Amino acid sequence: MQLTIKASGENADAISYLLAKNPNNLYERMHNGHLVRMFYTACTQEKLDVTFFVTPDSIELSRNRSEIYDITSYINDREFAVSSIFCTLLRTSLGTALNGKPKEEYQKWVDHQFAFQFEFGPLASDLSDEQIKNLFEPLGYSVSVTYGSNDYRFSMTKQSAARSITLEGFVTLQNGLRQLFVLIPVLDNYKHYFIDEKEVEKITRYGEGWLDKHPERNFIFERGLRFKEMIRLVENTTSSSEELPPVSTSIRLNDQRYEKIIQVIQSLEAHQHIVDFGSGEGKLSVQLGFVEGVKEILAVEPSQRSILQARHRFEKASAEEGFLLPTSITGSLFYYDERFMKKDVMILCEVIEHIDEHRLPKVMDTILHHYQPRTLIVTTPNADYNSVYNLGKDYRHDDHRFEWSRDEFTQWCDTQNHQNNYQLAFNGIGTKHDEYGTPTQMCIFTRKEQ
Repeated sequence: MQLTIKASGENADAISYLLAKNPNNLYERMHNGHLVRMFYTACTQEKLDVTFFVTPDSIELSRNRSEIYDITSYINDREFAVSSIFCTLLRTSLGTALNGKPKEEYQKWVDHQFAFQFEFGPLASDLSDEQIKNLFEPLGYSVSVTYGSNDYRFSMTKQSAARSITLEGFVTLQNGLRQLFVLIPVLDNYKHYFIDEKEVEKITRYGEGWLDKHPERNFIFERGLRFKEMIRLVENTTSSSEELPPVSTSIRLNDQRYEKIIQVIQSLEAHQHIVDFGSGEGKLSVQLGFVEGVKEILAVEPSQRSILQARHRFEKASAEEGFLLPTSITGSLFYYDERFMKKDVMILCEVIEHIDEHRLPKVMDTILHHYQPRTLIVTTPNADYNSVYNLGKDYRHDDHRFEWSRDEFTQWCDTQNHQNNYQLAFNGIGTKHDEYGTPTQMCIFTRKEQ
């Protein structure tokens, strides 16, 4: 994967200071096993030519880092084509230029427009050449798209599907790079990491001054953020006059889930002892720590990486008055642990859809008939609502094994309660659609008096 930056005209050599890279040195850095290499072929007062190569370790991507790079375990073109992986690996090397923070004596060049040529590839995209041009031409670039040629000894195809993109225009280095870092993942239509509010913040920051005015703004958001909860958060943090469909609330869906779960817990007579299964980075558990009357919170998570992040979040909250420190436990729903017996509340917040359907009955049998909590709270996406997101047959997250309609979820919950020890109550979370309901569905299992 390659990005070449060329510039011509007076003071072109100033760009090397904006990049914070010495033209006399070969730059090589390893980032989590992946090699980023940079070298200049020209750096004079009138001309600059610098190339960045990214050589990912495909084995590292597909095996050792599967919990970070959510991609197939088999080799494919994603490791070798420009994508969000490419941008992530390159971002560290271009941090000074992206942030516009060179040494003070070179700060004056941050807002200076140069005659740039950006060339990147290979690109494997489902977009047509015309659609690619529609993304870059409104920014003032002339765009050329070239295809590689194949020289096979047998008949296969005369032209490679991979493309190389060249952009030419007057722009500041910072804006040019930020535009690439927003639009390359749009071209690829894939992100190897979970899309959350941090991604919204990054896109709005990198898009400042140009993205709101872009005629393909909505398309960029749809491809870059994938889900309308994320798009709506952008709408609340920008001042564009070109509005997306209005919504009745500015609260993110994830926060609405946590708020609803906490409301349910506060309404329960018994909520002193709580188990948060699949607690992840501890975002819900840390809020539970401020609920009055709670005496114990067990944050159960199999990922050590997430546990470390959760502990850091817990430590920060510990400085606040009235906070009960959750206990982090490395655990799994598939292994019995007597520490979870007879608790007041158990929570499965957006957990079950990450488990293969055929394994779920064992999980629920362990919870309902062995752990026997007084209350079990389960939330999961409502597949009916995916029509509002125009997802087609796609799931909301690449790691989801299924997404159920409201009828399917109701039937499944009834089936799990086969011993009839619990009363079931169903509810919805998020903005309600007249036909498709709410984006998240909830079932509250309440143990009957024995």
